[in-house]
Amino acid sequence: MPRVSEEHLERRRQQILNAAQLCFARKGFHETSMQDVFTESGLSAGAVYRYFKSKDQLITALAAQTTVHLRAVMAEAIQHEPLLTPAELITAIAEEIVRRSGPDGPVRLAPQAWALALVHPEAAEMVRAATLAMRALWVAYAERMRDEGWLPTDTDTDAVAKAMIGLLPGFMLQHLILGDLDPQTLARGVRTLLPYGHPVESRTH
Repeated sequence: MPRVSEEHLERRRQQILNAAQLCFARKGFHETSMQDVFTESGLSAGAVYRYFKSKDQLITALAAQTTVHLRAVMAEAIQHEPLLTPAELITAIAEEIVRRSGPDGPVRLAPQAWALALVHPEAAEMVRAATLAMRALWVAYAERMRDEGWLPTDTDTDAVAKAMIGLLPGFMLQHLILGDLDPQTLARGVRTLLPYGHPVESRTH
């Protein structure tokens, strides 16, 4: 009997995730049942459970998948020549967050995955891995800032990364919950606080 290809398995896994995302967007995480996911995906319970044992696994996988896209955007942006300013970099990532945070967007599930990570070891492992991967990109950006002379040569780039990564969850929550923050407004605030790459009359390090 021929073995099922990896491509087929990945298509089936994505089919389930797409169905779960639609269900969560339509009914909310707590009101969605696994039966809803079976129905939306058109697959049997056994087929779905082969990949995901619970709603917790589904929402964590969806949130992790979203961070992959955000990391790809950032990885490309930090290699840009000339180096993007912090405001420009933040804008690029924030715009991607907005694109993926519509009524059925996966970004809307991220805060739920963070909450789940506080009480669910498997979710915590996935969220931790995704966060560390994003923070590593911020370290790489801080190192480029240092090499450009925007930061002192003895800068603790790890500390810079840990500070700057906090801007994105804050933007995400304000955009999703308050609805009054857009990438351009965030960029103006960042540009005022971190005017690297822009001439100012007086600046101290």
